[in-house]
Amino acid sequence: MSEVLYRKYRPKNFKEVIEQDHVVTVLKEAVAGENIAHAYLFSGSRGTGKTSIARILAKEIGTSNNDVYEIDAASSRGIDDIRALRDGVNTLPFESKYKVYIIDEVHMLTKEAFNALLKTLEEPPAHVVFMLATTEVDKLPDTVVSRCQTHTLKKPSRDTLQDVVSKTAKKEGATLEKGVAELIATLGDGSFRDTLGTLQKVLTHGGSNVTLEETEKITGAPKHERVNSLISALAERDTAKALEAIVNARDDNVDMRVFTKFILDDVRAIILLRYAADLQKQFKDEYTAENYEFVDRLARDGKAISSQTVLELLNAADQIGRSEIPSLPLELAVIKLIGETE
Repeated sequence: MSEVLYRKYRPKNFKEVIEQDHVVTVLKEAVAGENIAHAYLFSGSRGTGKTSIARILAKEIGTSNNDVYEIDAASSRGIDDIRALRDGVNTLPFESKYKVYIIDEVHMLTKEAFNALLKTLEEPPAHVVFMLATTEVDKLPDTVVSRCQTHTLKKPSRDTLQDVVSKTAKKEGATLEKGVAELIATLGDGSFRDTLGTLQKVLTHGGSNVTLEETEKITGAPKHERVNSLISALAERDTAKALEAIVNARDDNVDMRVFTKFILDDVRAIILLRYAADLQKQFKDEYTAENYEFVDRLARDGKAISSQTVLELLNAADQIGRSEIPSLPLELAVIKLIGETE
């Protein structure tokens, strides 16, 4: 695998774009009707395909590579950079109807740069199309947003990412043990790029026949035994056992955010299986037989895991990134759920 998987399998046309039909449909209709806006704004979390869609749109409106200019606003964010852009837009395209300027992470521009860009966005030459991409649309001035046709990309679902992992691994000639695709999709956290990056790491070190145990070692993901131990302790209302599970995970150098995410995945499965038995097949397909038996058993125990458990864990997950001690929010959640009511 000499080429990065995310680049190798980047969508090359609208047909290959996954789970963004609400955006693709509008853009295809605009191209077909030759109703091209002078500025587009694509927003969404990392790795959802914002720049990929911008490149596809540029191609669909007939712009050659020689007339597409990509700017990374994280590194070219000053007023001098935008002034250079403003001077460049006045020259005609080399060989296309349009010159396309793709500005990635546009929210990183300085205030002065935004002011300079705004003047260009207000009255751009007829041969220029701007395509802005950002992960933080709330940081953009309203005056910039109002001058763009805006499109918000959504995070791909876990099922979608799992399917991408399985299909990509097959194309790369690799076989994944059950549970591997689910684990990689979970670690991808709603990002195609991060998911395929994790898959590449696993395939590079794990060979063509990838086991779940190897994947856990390679990615540093928590072993399911650790996750199940904490959930069991919550169900049994055993504070000491629950806190010990957290300490053991920390000692294994497990990322507490990832650890909590895996716990939330399983308690979610427990709650859903308890109230929606029709979802059994879906979870059986996603989980290993051992882990499915675990969540199914707790789902049948109506008192084991409650919605309050989920709410406290969600609050802990939200606090971990802001805590000086990453394990502390999860430890406090355990004490609140069990210790203070024992």
